[in-house]
Amino acid sequence: MKTRLHGLVAATHTPFHADGTLAPEVVPLQAAHLAKQGIRSVFITGSTGEGHSLTRAERIEIFEAWAEAGPAHDLVVIAHAGSNCLEDARCFAAAAQDLGLDAVAALAPSYYKPASVGALVECCAVIASAAPSLPFYYYDIPVLTGVRFPMREFLAAAPNRIPNFAGIKFTNDDLAEYSSCLAAGGFDIPWGIDEKLLPALQAGAKGAVGSSYNFAAPLYQKLIAAFEAGDIATARTLQDDAVALIDKLAAIGYLGAAKAVMGWQGVPLGPARLPVPNPTPAQLDALRETLESPVLQP
Repeated sequence: MKTRLHGLVAATHTPFHADGTLAPEVVPLQAAHLAKQGIRSVFITGSTGEGHSLTRAERIEIFEAWAEAGPAHDLVVIAHAGSNCLEDARCFAAAAQDLGLDAVAALAPSYYKPASVGALVECCAVIASAAPSLPFYYYDIPVLTGVRFPMREFLAAAPNRIPNFAGIKFTNDDLAEYSSCLAAGGFDIPWGIDEKLLPALQAGAKGAVGSSYNFAAPLYQKLIAAFEAGDIATARTLQDDAVALIDKLAAIGYLGAAKAVMGWQGVPLGPARLPVPNPTPAQLDALRETLESPVLQP
């Protein structure tokens, strides 16, 4: 599989109008903004993209928008296809392949949860088989799905059932497990927790998928450069800065606040959809006053 999720991968937001309806016409602005910030890959309709709050038609409409905007800005596009309904997930995976996107990912069904690693592999195999020409990534995010299995065991079993298996989007704070997965070799395993990027780099991460890379990519690029230069003290300071930034947004509702920050940078993404809350105008005004000006540059 030629696709590798190395470097910073932006987990993109789904744009809405102020009334909450889909705004796919904003996707080219997103793509241009990310490319200007040095981002080369995007992960669409995942947790940050409110994928589970989109209808089937809306998710495919976003796929279509990125199928045009991604190549126009030299961006690799990974489509999240996961769903509690495996037939819907297969539909999304097939659409991603038909539209010429670069890879597919899926998290575990989370209402009726797979009861074993083997059952999880079977669910992933069903989805991956609908897009056999695309690399398939399992999206491990137990804090949201409630599905938590040793990923070393998943890596041992998945290639036997999933011919196009590429790796794991590892949004799981178990760094020991992450190190073990990297040690297995032969898989692409991007890290998925922005606040712990530096420890993941120290463990051997080659790539990272995250939401704050949409609006703060330069900060993380400096962090990675410092790490690669052996300047761990600077890298730690930059990681602390990233955590402080995320904490400020999280204090008033992270997803809605992050979409607002993107609007301040020239990419109007609208509100988050219920059940995700949105900050009040007063909270956003206070947030803007506390943020460093470089974060707000378009």
